[in-house]
Amino acid sequence: GPKGLGGVRVQSSQLEADSVIKPNQAQRRHLSLCSKLCYAIGGAPYQITGSALGFFLQIYLLDVAQLDPFYASVILFVGRAWDAITDPTVGFLVTRSRWTCIGRMMPWILFSTPFAVLTYFLIWYVPPFEQGKVAWYLIFYCLFQSMQTCFHVPYSALTMFISSNQKERDSATAYRMMVEVMGTVLGTAIQGQIVGGTSDCPTEPGVPDVRNSSRINATSVSLEETKQAYLIASGVICIIYILCATVLFLGVKEKKENGRKTSELITFRQGLWLVISHGPYVKLVIGFLFTSLAFMLLEGNFALFITYSLGHRKDFQNLLLLIMLSGTLTIPWWQWFLSRFGKKTAVYVGILWAVPFMILIVCLKSNLIVSYLVSVAAGVSVAAAFLLPWSMLPDVVDDFKIKNPDIYGHEALFYSFYVFFIKFASGISLGISTLSLKFAGYVTGSCNQPEAVSFTLNVLVSPVPVGLIIVGLLILRTYPIDEETRQNNQKKMQKILESEEDSESETSALGSNV
Repeated sequence: GPKGLGGVRVQSSQLEADSVIKPNQAQRRHLSLCSKLCYAIGGAPYQITGSALGFFLQIYLLDVAQLDPFYASVILFVGRAWDAITDPTVGFLVTRSRWTCIGRMMPWILFSTPFAVLTYFLIWYVPPFEQGKVAWYLIFYCLFQSMQTCFHVPYSALTMFISSNQKERDSATAYRMMVEVMGTVLGTAIQGQIVGGTSDCPTEPGVPDVRNSSRINATSVSLEETKQAYLIASGVICIIYILCATVLFLGVKEKKENGRKTSELITFRQGLWLVISHGPYVKLVIGFLFTSLAFMLLEGNFALFITYSLGHRKDFQNLLLLIMLSGTLTIPWWQWFLSRFGKKTAVYVGILWAVPFMILIVCLKSNLIVSYLVSVAAGVSVAAAFLLPWSMLPDVVDDFKIKNPDIYGHEALFYSFYVFFIKFASGISLGISTLSLKFAGYVTGSCNQPEAVSFTLNVLVSPVPVGLIIVGLLILRTYPIDEETRQNNQKKMQKILESEEDSESETSALGSNV
C-alpha cells in the first residue's frame, strides 16, 4: 500500500544522502528523454491557440462576425495590449508565489487550464445579438489572454527549474521549440482545414460578386456553415489544450532550487528596473522586438493578403499550413547551425533569408506555384525567428546572475518582460494594420475588395516587414554576448552551481545523519 511506498522513499533518500555526492549531482543534472518530451508538449497549447488566433481572428471578426474594421482593430489591439500587461504582472506574482507540494510553477498551470479552455471557445462563438457584439469579443478575448498568461509565463520560467545544467536546458528548449512549431502547424491545420472550405465566394478575383443581389439566402446558409466550422475547430483545439496540460503536469517534476535562498521580495518597480538596467537584455529584446514585429505583420495579414491580393481564396489555408510545416522541419537544422556557427550568426542568416521572398511575392504577378514556393522559403525564416530569442534569453539570464550573484529567483521577470514587449508591439501592429484596411475602404462580408485594400495588404506584408527586419538586425549587432562570452559564462555558472550543490549535499548528509 501507500505506506510501504513511503517507507521505501524514506530509506532511499537516506541512502542517497549517505552515498557519494558526485553521482547524485550528475543524475540531478541529467534529464530523461521522457521528461523533456512531456515538458515540450506543455508548450503546444500556447502555440496552437496563438496561431489560430494570429492567422484567423482578423478575417473571422471582419467576414464571419461581420464587425466594422474599426471595431475589429480595437478588439485586436486592446486584446493584445491587455495580454501584454498581464505578462509582467503574472511574472511578478509567480516570483512571489510559495513552493507547494506540486512545485512553484505547476499550480498556476493547473488552475488556469479549465478557464483558458472555456474563454477560448467563446471567442469563436458569434452571439445572437448585434448590440453587445464588440463587448462580447473584447471581454472573452481579454479573459482568455489572462488565463493563457497564467499558463504560459510559469511554463516559460519552468525551463530554469527542470535542470540546473545549461546543456540539458538547451536540449529541453530545442524539444519545446520543435513541439511548439508543430503546435502552430496543428493550430493552422485544424483551423484552416475545418474552416477553409466553407466560403461561397468565386475563386477568381475578377469574377463579379453576384452574391449581393441574391445575398440574403445564399450567404446566410454559407455564413451559418462558416460559424459552425469555427466552433468545431475551437472545440477540437480545446480538447488538445487539456490533453497537453495533463501530460505536462503528470510528466514533469519541478526541482526545488537547491540550497539557494531567493533574495528578499522586491516591488514591481524594482523588478522592472532590475530587468531594464541589464544592457545585454535590453539590446536583445529591442532587436527581436523589430524582427518579431515584421513576422507578426506578415502573420496577421497573410490570410487576407492571399485571399484578396493574390486571389487564392480556396488555397489560403494550405499556404499557411505550408509555411508552418517548412518551419517545423527546419528547426533541427537551425539548432545544428547555431551550435556550429554561434547564435549571432544564426540570427543574421535566419532572419535575412525571408527578405528576398517577401519582396518577390509582391513584385510578381499572382501565381499559385510561386506563392507555394515563397511559403516554403518563408517557413525557414519563421523557424529561425521562433527559435533564436528563446535560445538566447537563458544566456542573458545567466549573464545577469554572474554579474549580480546576490540576486536570486527573478528568472520569470526576464521572460515575462520579453513577452510583454513582443505582445504589446504585436497589438499595435495588428491594430494599425486593421485600421489601415478601414481607411483603404475594406467592405465587410464582401467577396471583392477595392484596389486600395489590395495595395494596403501588399505594403503590410512586404515593404513594412522588410524595413523592420533591417532595423532589428542593426540593433542586434550591438548585442554583446558572442560565443566566447557565452562559453565563459557557462563555465562560471557551472562553478557557482557546483559549489552550491556541494554545500547542499553536505547539509542534507548532515541532516540525515542527525
